[in-house]
Amino acid sequence: MWVTAVGAQSTPAPAQNDDTLQLRSSRALAPELTPEQRKNAPVFLQGDSMTGRTDLDAVVEGNAELRKSDTVLRADRLEYDQASDVAKAIGNVRLNRGGNVYEGPRMELKIDTFEGFFEQPRYQFPQNEGHGEASRAEFIDAAHTVVYNATYTTCRRLPGPSWMPDWILRAATIRLDNDEDVGVAEGAYLSFKGVPLLPVPAISFPLSEKRKSGLLPVSLGIDNVNGSEITAPYYWNIAPNRDATFSPMLMTNRGVDVGAQFRYLEPRYQGDVLLHYMPSDALRSADRWSLGWAHSASVSTGIGALEPVGVSLNINRVSDNDYWRDFTRSSSSVTQRLLPADAQARWSSGDASGTVHVLRWQTLQDVTAPIVPPYDRLPQLTLRYAPQNRTGLDWSVDADFTQFESDRARTLQPNAQRSFALLQVSRPGWRPQGFFTPKLQLHASTYQFDALLADGSRSATRVIPTVSLDSGLVFERETRWGAQDMVQTLEPRAFYVYTPYRDQSHLPNYDTAVNDFNFASIYTENAFAGHDKIADNHLVTLGLTTRFLDAPTGAQLARFGVAQRLRFDDQRVTIDPNAAPSLAGISDVLLGATVNPSAQWAVDSTVQYNPKTDQSERATVGLRYQPGPYRILNLAYRYQRESSEQLDTSWQWPINDLWGDRGQNLGAGRGQGEGRYYAVGRLNYSITEQRMVDSVLGVEYDAGCWLGRVVISRTQTSSVTATQRIMFQLEFVGFTRLGIDPRSTLTQSIARYQNLRDPGSAGSGSRFSNYD
Repeated sequence: MWVTAVGAQSTPAPAQNDDTLQLRSSRALAPELTPEQRKNAPVFLQGDSMTGRTDLDAVVEGNAELRKSDTVLRADRLEYDQASDVAKAIGNVRLNRGGNVYEGPRMELKIDTFEGFFEQPRYQFPQNEGHGEASRAEFIDAAHTVVYNATYTTCRRLPGPSWMPDWILRAATIRLDNDEDVGVAEGAYLSFKGVPLLPVPAISFPLSEKRKSGLLPVSLGIDNVNGSEITAPYYWNIAPNRDATFSPMLMTNRGVDVGAQFRYLEPRYQGDVLLHYMPSDALRSADRWSLGWAHSASVSTGIGALEPVGVSLNINRVSDNDYWRDFTRSSSSVTQRLLPADAQARWSSGDASGTVHVLRWQTLQDVTAPIVPPYDRLPQLTLRYAPQNRTGLDWSVDADFTQFESDRARTLQPNAQRSFALLQVSRPGWRPQGFFTPKLQLHASTYQFDALLADGSRSATRVIPTVSLDSGLVFERETRWGAQDMVQTLEPRAFYVYTPYRDQSHLPNYDTAVNDFNFASIYTENAFAGHDKIADNHLVTLGLTTRFLDAPTGAQLARFGVAQRLRFDDQRVTIDPNAAPSLAGISDVLLGATVNPSAQWAVDSTVQYNPKTDQSERATVGLRYQPGPYRILNLAYRYQRESSEQLDTSWQWPINDLWGDRGQNLGAGRGQGEGRYYAVGRLNYSITEQRMVDSVLGVEYDAGCWLGRVVISRTQTSSVTATQRIMFQLEFVGFTRLGIDPRSTLTQSIARYQNLRDPGSAGSGSRFSNYD
């Protein structure tokens, strides 16, 4: 075995002075070599026998090998001319540059500039595990290669001469651009399972996860209202921090919808704009459009105390009242019936903070289910001062000024200017064994109306104090459950609140609603959320919680709780003057349980029980089982007396488990073989109405180098109407997708759904991952 180094240069030792270069430790090698490093790197030659002239040329035969920086060349015979930097290799040639591998019978290459050719090469790329064959490859430079009469696939090669990939691209030429990580095939057609599927004169495809401009896969779908849907999107990679996607969609029953999305990310601001426009909808005989714009920024004011100011915009608008019903596949921000358009500016300075907020709603009305439009805030100004606890007292002042405006014909009450202030003072006392917190609140409000109230006034003032006392104890003991060492806690809690009655029946309601009755709200001073109504309260809330913790880790294994209010006086303040007040005595009982016996199982339940009628008023029970990747089962039961009762279940599960194949999915390996089927879906059934509300049913198939998805969805749009869609997709991993993508539907419908092919799983792309 002979080994020699060609072109190596000695480097003089650095002078011993203060400017000596200091070595620094590093845990990572540079993923890329600089052009200077490649140029100055020596050439190493080795083989069974070697002849040549010093500093001129060399011939290596038998296990010949040439190495320079990240280039490795092996062959039966190798000739290297140092003056021209040209290497000629014959017989079992294997070239590896930065992990990209070419193999074949004969090659000629200029090492530094990477110019040359390779005859009958086989090639493979680690970034996306793509590979193929060609009659000839021409290396233009280190980043650009052209292969002729070429093939390309990401299916893993299996042993045997008769192996054929499940999918393969055949092309007259393929141009490989490693600077942009893009391949461009000309005169190409795509075959699947031996059947020509998609002839294309030219097509580009990614060589990595790097973004690139170009046409995206065509999406196909069927909707029972819109008809057949065909989308041909185009992606524009404007800059590393800006991009745009244009998505024209043909709906055979409606017309053409032109969609566009623009995203931008700058050091001090970022945003996302989504626009759809359909001229002359055939089903509605009108132009249809929607706009969604989310923007956030940090603005420099030049004022030290107000530096910086956070600004955010959230604009959502549609053309008409039926848009949410007709375009259910659109972004959720424009498929609701209440669409906000708001702008906020936020600032903080030490213990003080404030906001300026402008909000205007668009309410999409339905004659069968009308909505009272909420009030616009034009504008809303808030201030808060909350100094740090330095004396043992926590205190804060909140102030709010809002101009409320709406359609008085619908709200049946005047618009108003409301000024509100809240002073809070508390003395928290926390100890390991418990806590004790007395608290005082003072609510003050004043109103100026643009029309007379029922009592003939145009203004109103209200001042209401509140006193509360929150206390609790924590007891602990060590216990065991089988072989499990645990710590059990017992945590009794008592919460007392007193707010005197003030008549507020004459005041309009602009932003107030009843708090949901749950374990969070039962320990709060006000039964309402908002500032227009302050509930009169004279009550005590008693609760008891016990938790079971894993002794070694402190992880919570189970939690059980019970809470109930004892009201000493009737609550006379209500949102609706005609509503019955809460009477003195005991309230409904809240019962809650959360059990996590292992990482795979989780059970969560809450019951609101009425002891007076011996009936449950509300109940929710949820169960989650997730024994491993791509296996999730969710079950939920929701009940509200005289209102609704629903069963909701969703799942993602390998069907192969049914016949004992419990292997993991083939995603990481790009294998090719039997593959795995996954059942996916969600069923939301109304027991009260005895009908299905929403449903999603589908099957996914993972063959390693390709995926197939078929999903059927049904979405209820009113009490008597629903939209149905069929989504079918073929994904050729690392290449392209055909059909309409159902993954967003699956993600929204199935809690903890996992995509069978996560971004970045294609390959490492490192020059060290395939180095030999």
